[in-house]
Amino acid sequence: MAHNILLLHCHDLGRLLGTYGASTVTTTHLDALAVESTLFESAFATSPHCSPARASLFTGAYPQQHGVLGLTHEPFGWDLEDPTTHLAHRLKRQGFGTELIGVHHESRTLPDDELAVRLGFDRVRTGGNRDVVVERTTEALERAAASDRPFYLQVGFHEPHRTPSPHDRAGVMGFLGDGVVPDDTRGSSIPPYLRDTPEAREEIAELQGAVRQMDEGVGAILRRLDELGLADDTIVVFTTDHGLALPRAKCTLYDAGTGVALLLRVPDRPAWRGRRVPQLVSHVDVVPTLLELASDAAASDASGTSLVPLVEHDSPVREYAFGQLSHHIYFDPKRSVRSASAKLIVNFSNAPRAMDPTQSWMHRCLPIDLTGPTIGTSPVMEFYDLLDDPDELRNVVHMPERQPQVAELAAALWEWMRSTDDPLLRHADSPRHTLALTTLEQIARMHSAAPVDLPA
Repeated sequence: MAHNILLLHCHDLGRLLGTYGASTVTTTHLDALAVESTLFESAFATSPHCSPARASLFTGAYPQQHGVLGLTHEPFGWDLEDPTTHLAHRLKRQGFGTELIGVHHESRTLPDDELAVRLGFDRVRTGGNRDVVVERTTEALERAAASDRPFYLQVGFHEPHRTPSPHDRAGVMGFLGDGVVPDDTRGSSIPPYLRDTPEAREEIAELQGAVRQMDEGVGAILRRLDELGLADDTIVVFTTDHGLALPRAKCTLYDAGTGVALLLRVPDRPAWRGRRVPQLVSHVDVVPTLLELASDAAASDASGTSLVPLVEHDSPVREYAFGQLSHHIYFDPKRSVRSASAKLIVNFSNAPRAMDPTQSWMHRCLPIDLTGPTIGTSPVMEFYDLLDDPDELRNVVHMPERQPQVAELAAALWEWMRSTDDPLLRHADSPRHTLALTTLEQIARMHSAAPVDLPA
């Protein structure tokens, strides 16, 4: 009999969990889940913002393949080119009951009944704060317990997304959604790429409160799963779409923007219990993994690779993790490739060095490397030694001794863009785009030859 799948996801979390080393956030239930699961320490989204990242998570394809290059709600309106590649469709074809509750942001916004048909769900109920999502999910689990069909239940929490609140000061949108209260009982985890100021501590306390709110919702759902006798036959996945909604995180291709929490609890497979896996994995690997674990099926059309060999046989599945940003609130095309020790980012526009993800006029958290009135324009290329500089604060792309590593990553990035038919290869719409593209191609083609000078 096939395993059930309960896939829990949330907005804008990054890896802000106790089990990932965030000592000041209260995530009792997810930390407990991690003890029973495989925790992927180096999991990455394909994109640092919501819709493209989620579409990759649920299809196993990169944004330039599935077609969601920007946000799916109006006035943006991006959509999946082939909705039948969604995990719900794949599992429904194998006899699973399928249901979506809470956050949907991986395809064009439609009424729930139309969305169900389009994505392959038997039932869709979008929206709702934590308590609404928990209530609907427990009701769905009770129905599933009375059915003979295996189920795929996709549950999305809005928290800890920024949310308008009457508690906010003018010009600020923080994290104080319904029921959220700031939580600094254990202090405040100020990321090292941000300035440690009283204003930042205030904002991080709100964020930690929103994360705690979401964690309690996860705990309530997992408790009901166990009470119904479903836990022993249900694969539980927890992840998020991308990094924290803070400056220099969300909407950037730094690890703070693309690094994600990823936990899988898999019953009846001891190799998956209590594991911490340091190797690189990507959200595109989730669909092939779940299909293999739940139904022994394969996703031959997915760009990702099943993580079963990695977890059960210590066989690495990828050398690189790739990232991309195209459209968020404006067109800011970037591409990245990350190895275990280094990162290359190519910026195809003259946009600001980091897009603002705060949706606030007044900022409380500020980047630590903000030394003037603005953060300046993106360089053509950025290269970071992640072993020496894990917070990606020192761009060393011009150092002669780094040229072999730059060339290696440029070749990998160029080949990935070609293999995914990246539209940036076809349309150079500005002098900067042309410069970035020709420079990347030149370095990639000279991977085994002499280094070349890099443009500023």
